[in-house]
Amino acid sequence: MKIETTIQGVRAALRQARKAGKSVAFVPTMGNLHEGHVELVREACRRADFVVASIFVNPTQFGVNEDFDAYPRTLEADATHLAEAGCGLLFAPAAAEMYPDGRSQSTTVQVSGITDILCGAARPGHFTGVATVVSKLLNIIQPDMALFGEKDYQQLAVIRHLVRELCFPITIIGVPTIRAEDGLALSSRNGYLSEAERAQAPLLHQTLVSLRDAILAGERDYAMLTGAARAHLAKCGFEPDYLEVRTSDLAVAGPDDKALVILVAARLGSTRLIDNIQFPLV
Repeated sequence: MKIETTIQGVRAALRQARKAGKSVAFVPTMGNLHEGHVELVREACRRADFVVASIFVNPTQFGVNEDFDAYPRTLEADATHLAEAGCGLLFAPAAAEMYPDGRSQSTTVQVSGITDILCGAARPGHFTGVATVVSKLLNIIQPDMALFGEKDYQQLAVIRHLVRELCFPITIIGVPTIRAEDGLALSSRNGYLSEAERAQAPLLHQTLVSLRDAILAGERDYAMLTGAARAHLAKCGFEPDYLEVRTSDLAVAGPDDKALVILVAARLGSTRLIDNIQFPLV
């Protein structure tokens, strides 16, 4: 696997792949990779001839008092994982390469509507940072397809929206969440959990499963269901930011909607965890 740190270098490397007629898949990450990231690369290898991954801890998507400086940088280990999974090229730029005019650059990408709810309401400005850096990366790599994990459901929706609105000729592929044996969604932030918190964390997914099962059994009072679930999480030591039933396009769900997703964000100690579960009503 080749590693490039400059835009010029990664574009030159990709010219060789395209000259050979290879299709290109892209997996953007912030590093500190886990099995979920590795599965994204494996899936990319199944779908394309040549796979590019990026590792960039994007400063513009971290808010005040969030963990940008503390976010783990594990480039050497990450590169090993990527190479073993079949990645052909790693783009690992410095912040100055991605933001040559500094973090206060005037050009940003804003997706309206779906960025104002859920994580967008709890983390103002977060999705502007995400949309901006993803737009830059897609323009740098210019892949045929890009793969993102469904654990970050709202992020995936935002990226699909911006790709459609800005007419990027790129297919966005969502890959199902990879979970630990106890159901906890794999996340780079799981490493912040204490031993006791890690034992408690699977309750988040269990709560989503219980909610889904209640809805499948015929319950339709979503406000009552989610209110009770938030109270249960709080009683168990979580601090819920939100727990909501939405449609697949993130509109507020009503009793007649058929494609549903339950989304949750909650703090356990100092760690903010997110998860979701998607399901159809028939």
